[in-house]
Amino acid sequence: MNIFKIIRTQVFKTASQAEFAALVGVSQSTVSRWEADTGPSLAEMHKVRNAAHRKGIRWNDKWFFEPKGASQ
Repeated sequence: MNIFKIIRTQVFKTASQAEFAALVGVSQSTVSRWEADTGPSLAEMHKVRNAAHRKGIRWNDKWFFEPKGASQ
């Protein structure tokens, strides 16, 4: 499973790309692009981290790079 799909479904607990996109402040097509392995830019990574903080999720930046880290 792609790391960004893991972040979306297991860390943020969102079922749809559209819901995750709204939380992060990007378009659904951007989330789709991330999940197709093109990955986010550094600015987009900051948006994901900020969205996690707003939702009260204890964020770990290694989740951007280590799939197992996101599920723990």
